[in-house]
Amino acid sequence: MTRTRKTYSHQFKFKVALEAIKGQATINEIASQYQVHPNQVRNWKKKLTSDGSAVFERKAGQHQQELATQEAELYEQIGRLKMELEWLKKKLAPSIEAKRKMIEPNQTEISLRRQCSLIGLNRATYYWQPAGESELNLKLMKMIDQEYTRAPFYGSRKFTVRLNQQLQEKVNRKRVVRLMQKMGLQAIYPHKNTSIPNQQHKKCPYLLRNLAISHPDQVWAADITYRKACLRLFK
Repeated sequence: MTRTRKTYSHQFKFKVALEAIKGQATINEIASQYQVHPNQVRNWKKKLTSDGSAVFERKAGQHQQELATQEAELYEQIGRLKMELEWLKKKLAPSIEAKRKMIEPNQTEISLRRQCSLIGLNRATYYWQPAGESELNLKLMKMIDQEYTRAPFYGSRKFTVRLNQQLQEKVNRKRVVRLMQKMGLQAIYPHKNTSIPNQQHKKCPYLLRNLAISHPDQVWAADITYRKACLRLFK
């Protein structure tokens, strides 16, 4: 008659080995309690003592692998978001005023600082308010407008003289030029336009273009522009 070999589960082996490690009872008492051979208890205790750290190492390795996988996914998301953000900044209008209109100060989900960072706008630029013109400049602009309506052919020099005659304090011409540029005013006078030829004038061909000049007195040329001007003057 053959004896069947008993098999024990992992939970049972761990329980018996743990009781042996505690030391609250002897090996024989534990063997008698769980109905196993004392040598078996010793072997399980030795194996648990020597190989117990491998359980934690395996769990730590799995944990590190999971962290590495999550870190790789996060880096991938960061790279994708950065690329999309750079693409968005290139597509935005370059005008500062257009970017300032895109800011929503009452937005609660996205802070004002984050909004400025997303569209590439400096926060100080968003808060900056242009300084208005002083009372003196507004008065000068009103006087320039009146003088320009009366004499639109006046330039910045003539306006400077007229303003200094009407005001007690002296006005610099540079200020008058800046105010006229801001108002969009320019003196009306005939400008130079010598680069556009008259289409009605006859164009004479250049007869010496392909002529090879090889000896003296072969070609004679004279400029009659002054003579034409004099004839036109005395005609």
